[in-house]
Amino acid sequence: MSTLNSATNRAVQEQLNLQVANWTLLYTKLHNFHWYVKGSNFFTLHAKFEELYNEAATYVDDIAERLLAIGGSPVATLKESLQIATLSEAAGQESADQMVAAVVSDFEAIVKQLGEGMKAADEAGDQATSDLLLGIAAALDKHIWMLNAYLGK
Repeated sequence: MSTLNSATNRAVQEQLNLQVANWTLLYTKLHNFHWYVKGSNFFTLHAKFEELYNEAATYVDDIAERLLAIGGSPVATLKESLQIATLSEAAGQESADQMVAAVVSDFEAIVKQLGEGMKAADEAGDQATSDLLLGIAAALDKHIWMLNAYLGK
């Protein structure tokens, strides 16, 4: 995208790399929860966590490809992702409700960061990136609502 200002384009690239890193971490965390969930809601949560990690994989790819399209270089190793990510890995031994609450917290943090990414994209005149991030934010808002309803909130 040669029409983008290089300083604002760098800001967009940084925001997208943050998303790649966080979604890479979350992909693994959701697998952890999928494998280790226990209790009376096992079948419901086992399936939900699988749905969410498949969605996470799509976001990693879509965001990384957008980053490449605007001249950036997505983080592509676990080491790089862990250095950049602002989310925390699964601690292990979480109860089912703690797992769901952790996903809600992570999604809320990502939604906030997506807003920052949309702002950077808008400042750079990069409507395509802004639209991509908005679509992800809308999907996460729905997940947050549903997961909070599961938790009785």
